[in-house]
Amino acid sequence: MSQPDVPTPTPDDELLVTETPGVVTVVFNRPHRHNAFTTAMYTRMRELCQELRTRPDVRVLVLRGAGGKAFAAGNEISDFLEADAVSYEDWIRELLDMLLDLPQVTVAAVDGVCVGGGLAVATHCDLRIATPHSRFGYPIAKTLGNALSAPIVYRCAAAFGESVTRQMLLTARLVGADRAYAVGALLDVVEDLDAAVEELVAGLLPLSATTQAATKRQLGLRARALEAAPEGDEEMLHEVYGGADFAEGVRAFLGKEKPAFTGRLA
Repeated sequence: MSQPDVPTPTPDDELLVTETPGVVTVVFNRPHRHNAFTTAMYTRMRELCQELRTRPDVRVLVLRGAGGKAFAAGNEISDFLEADAVSYEDWIRELLDMLLDLPQVTVAAVDGVCVGGGLAVATHCDLRIATPHSRFGYPIAKTLGNALSAPIVYRCAAAFGESVTRQMLLTARLVGADRAYAVGALLDVVEDLDAAVEELVAGLLPLSATTQAATKRQLGLRARALEAAPEGDEEMLHEVYGGADFAEGVRAFLGKEKPAFTGRLA
């Protein structure tokens, strides 16, 4: 069941955090922008992750998007351009690492589009559940002409498999919920997301927190070893973000036009 439409939020309520015994729920609350992440939203998420590291009473973190059309559709480009793009990507990746390292079981409840930064957040959660109309991907080859940091690509491959990850990035096509479930990226595809999340959380709470935290630590250490950025990755990203395609992608995006890419990575 889709969440009800909400009024256009102010910056202070773009990230709604609620708590019930053992569970913290975060709603990305910018439905008019398909819940695209702002710097303020990332900052609040960082603060929340820091807090949750010291909250053994919280067992589950649920992440959702408002409006029924998107989990989250990337980053707010105007915020993205206010800082050095590579530094901003690094800052976001620090948050993603914090999310992956949380001792709580993290659940991405997806209802609609889950792309770009939204997919990065979802793949750094432990479990993903989605409605049938949800779609996943990194369509940056036809939008901004940028690139992802290697650890984010590797995390996507860990969740969706290398073949699907290559298809997402090289063809800019989105993957439907059924296929995401078929490759193991989703725990389930459900019509009633609210009921499914409630049932999932109810099943998680009685389980051993010791087992869950130990397993998360083991898998987190494995991810760190296998998904570290290779030598030269940052230099390549600087070349991408300083290149002609990214400049054209931003110009076209802000002008609501189709980009005409001409660049080539050396």
